[in-house]
This record gives sequence, C-alpha cells and structure tokens, in this order.
Amino acid sequence: MEALDALLNRVSIARLHDPAPSAEQRERLFAAALRAPDHAQLRPWRFLTVEGEGRERLGELFASAIAASQPEAREEVLQKARSAPLRAPLLVVVIASLKEHPRVPDVEQLLSAGCAAHALLLAAHAQGLGAMWRTGDAAYDPRVAAGLGLAGNERIVGFLYLGTPEGGLRVPQRLAPADFVSAWPG
Repeated sequence: MEALDALLNRVSIARLHDPAPSAEQRERLFAAALRAPDHAQLRPWRFLTVEGEGRERLGELFASAIAASQPEAREEVLQKARSAPLRAPLLVVVIASLKEHPRVPDVEQLLSAGCAAHALLLAAHAQGLGAMWRTGDAAYDPRVAAGLGLAGNERIVGFLYLGTPEGGLRVPQRLAPADFVSAWPG
C-alpha cells in the first residue's frame, strides 16, 4: 500500500476478531512506530502487548480502578470495564516514557509517543489489519498506570486495539483542507 493511500484512507475499526496480527506483522507495526519524529533521539516511548488471558487481567485492572474511584459504581459499569479489553485479540499499550532533557520538554516527548501510536495505526491499515485507538478514564488513572508497571515519568498515550476487521471497511469522511488551513498573516 502506498503511503498516501494509508494516510488518506485509514479508519478506526471498532469490531475486531481473531486472528491477531502475526509475528511478522507485529514486527512491521513496531518498526513503523519507531520511525516517529523524535527530537534529540530520546525515544520517549515504549509498548506493552496484551493478549490471551492478559486481556482479562487488564479488564479486572480497569474494573478495580473504577471501583476504587467510584465506590457507588453499578455492576454493569464494572462488567463493561472488564469486557473492554476483550474487544480485540491484541492490545498495545502505548506509553510515553519521558526523559529529562534541557531542550526537549515533556510535551514534545508526549507528542512523539502519540506519533508513534499513529504510525502503528497506519502500519496496521497498510497490512489490512483493523485498529482502534482508545483512551477513556483508564488511560489517566494512576491505579491503572501502577498496575501496568509504569514508572513516575511515564504516561499512557492510548490503548491500541488490533485484529482482523469484522465486515467491510468503511470509507472515511472526506474533509475539505481549506476548512482547516489559512495563511498568516491573513
């Protein structure tokens, strides 16, 4: 697939099933992610893969975080959190691993990790895989971060759900670039 085709036609796919990306496909996914813009070559990212029974453990972590922050949460809410990671055969937790640097502020490093996540999504699309970038409260909950073993300098950028698309791919809405671009000074 050509680069412009991937950029112009990638869509989020919510309905994913087995098989998960193969070892060869995963190698390409992560190789693409490592090409993200990276001021001072800090490589301010890392990735956790979650599959098989690990998805159930992640769901329990999500539910326990909700129960701790919202003791009044109904069982349906907790069950929804438990089942969330089961929506795809493979999840990749994208983590910004921030480094102290005199010329590269945290925000640049966080954006770099976001670019790595986006590159991974584009590589998934280019290989015919389905993918969805999700965050939600779990991505910002310190209990989830601790449960995943994040250090104090790390932040969850997102949970990338990956698998085989269910049904056909939808056509993305075409936006007019002129609606978002202007010259300065105007």
